[in-house]
Amino acid sequence: MARLDDPALIALDWGTTALRGWLLDRKGAVLAQARAARGLMQIADGDFAGAFDALTRDWPDLPAIASGMVGSASGWVETPYAACPAGPDDLARGLVQVPGCALWIVPGVRQPAPAPDVMRGEETEIVGALALRPDLAAGARILLPGTHSKWACVADGAIQGFTTFMTGELFAVLRDHSILGRGLSPATGGGAAFLAGVDAVREGGALAPLLFQTRARRLAGDLTDAEALDFLSGLLIGDELRSAGVEPGRPPLLVGDATLCARYARALGRFGAPDAVALHDAAVTGLWQLARRAGLVAFSKAETA
Repeated sequence: MARLDDPALIALDWGTTALRGWLLDRKGAVLAQARAARGLMQIADGDFAGAFDALTRDWPDLPAIASGMVGSASGWVETPYAACPAGPDDLARGLVQVPGCALWIVPGVRQPAPAPDVMRGEETEIVGALALRPDLAAGARILLPGTHSKWACVADGAIQGFTTFMTGELFAVLRDHSILGRGLSPATGGGAAFLAGVDAVREGGALAPLLFQTRARRLAGDLTDAEALDFLSGLLIGDELRSAGVEPGRPPLLVGDATLCARYARALGRFGAPDAVALHDAAVTGLWQLARRAGLVAFSKAETA
């Protein structure tokens, strides 16, 4: 029987702005981890192989699995989407190997109708979340906050459908390229000003005129410069929650960055859905689950018994 600490797999979460990697043993436990600012946007001349080698140079040569934008048309190898409904077995069957490299890329998921939508990376987090919370496989709503937030409906252990909200990207554009964010300090994380923005939308205000309130309230002295971006964040997240529809008393499962999930949890509380549960680093669990289903990790009979 292999030792618990025997390295067996390299798992990668390779997105637009960052590359995260984990060295896993035969039980899926993390032996080592690494991170680099070598996301899709930072790869020069398509040198994905160089970024992969740099991140993993101190690790043994092992089968590797990656999810995220590395599988997009602008990534290392384009990996076709799996169509909804998509479960772990569908994703495992859709893995695409990088030519000349022991690296397999996870397909994203495509929703063809009623509203076309796509995801890359979040499907792996959902697989991990359901492995960590198997009680939700029968039916759940999962919220993955981020640059492009995803609201996914899961049933029978598969992604049935989802909606994307460009909340994070809209915040960045307004902060960096509009009069609303000019000269302001970064948002602090969501105090009273953040909740004021959430409430302004929750109480029925339309987003477009409310956005300018970020500037008008500053000029009137109702918001300090330090509070203005928190208010703007509250407006955008509040509009996302209102548009997605929040069932009072039943918050969605939050999956993603701890700080961002905490901000969404506070906003969910204002919509009558307090005590939202959050899972972090579900991607590594999802990558492990998909690698096992695809046969990338070898097990003895004793280990699988």
